Amino acid sequence: MMIRIFPYGAIQFMAFDNYRKFLNTQLGISGHIHRLMAGSMAGITAVIFTYPLDVIRARLAFQVTGEHRYTGIRNAFQTIYLKEGGISGFYRGLTPTIIGMAPYAGFSFFTFGTLKTLGLSHFPELLGKPSLDNPDVLVLKTHVNLMCGGVAGAIAQTIAYPLDVARRRMQLGASLPDFDKCCSLTKTLKHVYTEYGVKKGLYRGLSLNYIRCIPSQAVAFTTYEFMKQVLHLN
Repeated sequence: MMIRIFPYGAIQFMAFDNYRKFLNTQLGISGHIHRLMAGSMAGITAVIFTYPLDVIRARLAFQVTGEHRYTGIRNAFQTIYLKEGGISGFYRGLTPTIIGMAPYAGFSFFTFGTLKTLGLSHFPELLGKPSLDNPDVLVLKTHVNLMCGGVAGAIAQTIAYPLDVARRRMQLGASLPDFDKCCSLTKTLKHVYTEYGVKKGLYRGLSLNYIRCIPSQAVAFTTYEFMKQVLHLN
């Protein structure tokens, strides 16, 4: 997870800033919509570059005591490459991941940016404080940043969760007994819905995912805003 998250986070936030500038300066797209578009494209970019590491993480995390198929990261890479079609084995489930990441990252950046703009516009004295690199510029207070990031993560996760379920099942491949029914996005979603329904299928584990993604997104956006001030990027 740690090996994956470093390049994933770096690529996502770097790509977001660049896509946002490109949409604004080159295409004339601004306002809330450019946050949604830039966030979606940034998420997709980060996923494409780090997806093999995500597959390895899923396979290792799924193992249970006494049934270890992989002895470590290197062994997982070798096994998947040799037994699951070479390079293509590392990109199993990429389509639902990209389709799911577009709304997830898009609504995440969109919600955070919108909450930030509304907060500083309507309640600057209550929610804002001077930026570290420019006292004339207001930024959100740390606890407000955390709250906005958490809300953004919760909303984005709720919207994209069924696609995340499909992605995980496709990534696990032969590790699941019904893997032959999870060979494409539509077949996987149909199989999960038919066998388990909505609550126990498409949204199974959502509450636990909130526990992970809400603090994760809260800290990520707060760190992102803080580092922009430290590096004088505002």
